Amino acid sequence: MTTRKTIAQPETVAERIRLGTSKLTPAEHKLAHALLANYPVAGLSSITEFAKTARVSTPTALRLAKKLGFTGFPGFQAALRGEVKAQLQDPIARHQRWSKDAPDTHVLNRFAAAVMENLRGSLKLVDHRSFDRIADLIADLGHAVHIAGGRITRPLAEYFHTHLHMIRPGVTLVPGQPAAWPQYLLNMKRGDVLIAFDVRRYDPRLAEFANLAHERKIRIVLFTDQWMSPIAGVAAHAFPLRIDAPSGWDSNVATLFMIEALIADIVDRRWPETEERIRELEGITGRLRRNS
Repeated sequence: MTTRKTIAQPETVAERIRLGTSKLTPAEHKLAHALLANYPVAGLSSITEFAKTARVSTPTALRLAKKLGFTGFPGFQAALRGEVKAQLQDPIARHQRWSKDAPDTHVLNRFAAAVMENLRGSLKLVDHRSFDRIADLIADLGHAVHIAGGRITRPLAEYFHTHLHMIRPGVTLVPGQPAAWPQYLLNMKRGDVLIAFDVRRYDPRLAEFANLAHERKIRIVLFTDQWMSPIAGVAAHAFPLRIDAPSGWDSNVATLFMIEALIADIVDRRWPETEERIRELEGITGRLRRNS
């Protein structure tokens, strides 16, 4: 049986920006930042309007497109439109695409190769200094941490919460029912941290929740995909992770990897306090079991 190579995922425009940021001029940096703040919508207007978003010249927009590897602005916009289409794919469309183009190997091999490519592509874009700042922020007991997820990503939020509230106090899981969100938003204090999970077919209710939190001066850490949730526009920090897989459903492996890496780092940073907290928790758990 013949085999073909795993289908490589093309880099998104946002990924190209992050990989090529050292090559950009100050004006190009301004324009790239404006695009990422309203991604990808800001880049889908005319070249003149796009340049105006950062108050730079039209030639700057053209130079940015070329530095990102496109022959011109039309190619740059075509890539963004392709990303919008990818964002909107439902499970049926995703399955049909992978079924049509899948290599002639067992699904285990195809899936493992895709997941490893997701990890490689995600790690290539994560700045270690940014990771350290996020770990510092989550580990800091000077503020509370709130965790929220959407319809698909809520299990990730629950998993992060399960571990994090064992490590430190002041951790809240925002419930899945939007009707309960106002009370939780009311309890958030200036300087608190909201960890939000949002991937393609983004949840507009979660985006509005994040916007309201941002207005209350809550610092937002976003776990999203390579196409970037709208929440990125108000996030202080974001993990744009690769999630595409040979399936009708996206893969959470890269996201789960990043969660577990953060947990491991935060435990190390707070180990004496965490060790004491876990010992006390185990003691309470043991007593409750004996009395049940």
